Amino acid sequence: MLIEFSVANYRSFKDKVTLSMVSADIVSEDAELDQNNVFQVDDQLKLLKSAAIYGANASGKSNLVKALSFMRWLMINSSKETQSTEEINVEPFILSTQTEAEPSFFEIVFILDSHKYRYGFEANRKMVISEWLFSLTNREELNLFNRTYHQESHKSDIISSEIFSADGLERRTRQNALFLSVSAQFNVSIAEKILNWLTENIKIISGLRLEGLLEYTTKCLSEDHPYRKDVIQLVKRLDLGIKDLSVQPKTKLDVEDLPKDIPEELKKLLSEVSYRQPISTSHQQFDAQGSYVSMKPFTLVQHESEGTKKIVSIAGPLVDILKNGRTLIFDEFDARLHPLISKAIVELFNSQETNLNNSQLIFVTHDTNLLSKRLFRKDQIWFIEKNKYGVTDLYSLVEYKINNDDFSEEDYIKGRYGAIPFVGDLSQIIGG
Repeated sequence: MLIEFSVANYRSFKDKVTLSMVSADIVSEDAELDQNNVFQVDDQLKLLKSAAIYGANASGKSNLVKALSFMRWLMINSSKETQSTEEINVEPFILSTQTEAEPSFFEIVFILDSHKYRYGFEANRKMVISEWLFSLTNREELNLFNRTYHQESHKSDIISSEIFSADGLERRTRQNALFLSVSAQFNVSIAEKILNWLTENIKIISGLRLEGLLEYTTKCLSEDHPYRKDVIQLVKRLDLGIKDLSVQPKTKLDVEDLPKDIPEELKKLLSEVSYRQPISTSHQQFDAQGSYVSMKPFTLVQHESEGTKKIVSIAGPLVDILKNGRTLIFDEFDARLHPLISKAIVELFNSQETNLNNSQLIFVTHDTNLLSKRLFRKDQIWFIEKNKYGVTDLYSLVEYKINNDDFSEEDYIKGRYGAIPFVGDLSQIIGG
């Protein structure tokens, strides 16, 4: 479970952007909202099941998602998929001469196997400047390892505890690789568990890029897949006119259908390739009197709308997230979705009936229809905006001194909470 994520490209400002899933000490007028949208971790900690992030275009919403995606990739891959001469793909904050040479800061707080951890690092394009991992209890933080780069010697010190059990691995850690990643590669148990959790339980997707999502849903629709019925029911109940979904079993490529001039070695390779047929959707056909006649198959990619393609594409991942208590980070959430369908998806997470495993949804959106006190608590609403210097600020609705249930779409559009575009006078753009 995700507790908190922080990022900063301007360390010298002593500031960072932090998204927290910790429940604020508030009580809504609707007691059912508090029961559904929040879950208890222990006596000291309650977490939110969902969070919505609003902001103008170019305010930094997608960059927040990209930062988490980059952090996840580097943690998992830096020890094995990068070379010693490669640069780290961080982007410094270049709109200030004070900070363009500063390292970028990343930190994540999470729960794994009932234990809380705080992990983070600072890096520039050439090296990791610092790195740390703490195990958290209600009383103290236990430092599992700490890494510090010394400018004078141009070397890094890595000190790890006996609990972490990574003796000698500091010598195997390149300057552009994370110690956590190296430790996992050499079977350090805690590091392996963290990276396995990160791989399996933090899912980051974009509503504008559906290829990989559709591939996963296609797998879920195979006859023997345990999620098949749930995926079909989810799509059917979103009122798309689809009565069933199907996909043919994997088949071998028939080499007899290939051109005769293809080399035999290539034919042999192609004969081993198996592929899956595209998803078919079923719709009802009616006669002139409006009576049902038969079911007609459509091909999803060729015949369905872009919105329908998106819903089918995300259906498999949504079922997987909810079944396994994972965390979903969803950029461009509302793209191609009707507001009522967006609301229905959020309600899947804000529910004790459909979210039995306390899955979490964090999504970036412009859909102001979702800004409702009947759907969210104040602490689930976040805003992001840039100031005149190009610096991004992320803040919660909780920071506003309004009643727990006194917020609305109208107030946001009017600019009461900030994080909206200030559109200039367009009347003179196209002259007579």
